[in-house]
Amino acid sequence: MSTTVEVGGGQPLTVERRARVNDVELYFTDTTGRTPLVLLHGLSANASSFTALVRALAPTFRVIAPDLRGRARSGKPAAGYGMPEHAADVLALMDVCHVDRAVIAGHSFGGYLAIYLAAHFPERFERLVVLDAAITSHPRIGEMLKPSLDRLGKVSPSTDSYLAAVRSAPYMDGMWNDDVEAYFRAELVENPDGTASSATSASAIAQAAYGLGCEPWLHLVQSVRLPALLINATGPYGAPGAPPLMEEIWARATAKAFPNCRYAHVPGNHLTMVFGEGAAVVGREITAFAQAT
Repeated sequence: MSTTVEVGGGQPLTVERRARVNDVELYFTDTTGRTPLVLLHGLSANASSFTALVRALAPTFRVIAPDLRGRARSGKPAAGYGMPEHAADVLALMDVCHVDRAVIAGHSFGGYLAIYLAAHFPERFERLVVLDAAITSHPRIGEMLKPSLDRLGKVSPSTDSYLAAVRSAPYMDGMWNDDVEAYFRAELVENPDGTASSATSASAIAQAAYGLGCEPWLHLVQSVRLPALLINATGPYGAPGAPPLMEEIWARATAKAFPNCRYAHVPGNHLTMVFGEGAAVVGREITAFAQAT
């Protein structure tokens, strides 16, 4: 099923689609453009987190961005949230889209999934882009992510109250615009009684996080032979004075562990880097990297 929607300048650049792959229905967006680029979102995010970044990448790239299984508008099986299952979905989706090879890019959890794909299936990818993922995680990462992940299990009195709670969260760092609101609205379910909750499965997120911890990331990073770009945002993830979710020292160490990787710093924090000014800078970095010889 395909539905044309307008993205930027009133031009119908993006198509919303659904495809059944590996016994799960995936929602994804597909844009016009020349170079195929598969874009994978964060742990509890969805494809709409990339609206601003997709604009920055057009028309150089044909961007294919799915809601990963268990998230937002995609199917939610009871199990199957390890890296192998996520990777199989991505490869099957590329087949559906008749894409033999692509640039593979991912943010946070999606960055780890992109590394996994580049390491295990290099024949399907031209280059690798990792947004704020590293082989060393902050020792308090669970505590730092908890306020964001807690939204998945809450029922809010209304859509407005759900969005207001997210908007006031310290990790948003005051960032709010139409793209941010559209991202959070994409995960919302409005219940018959007027309450609102997240469509993303808390169980899926817990299983995906467990699967993430089962992989030998240093080994995988060292085995990637594709040219790679690691993009890092070091703004505070939380109230002023909070540490970044991905420290620069860890990001640079990860870039050095790849056989062929360049490090780039962009404005914003772990979340806001894909919105506003951060998205524009990330788009320029990816475009320059993909076009470099």
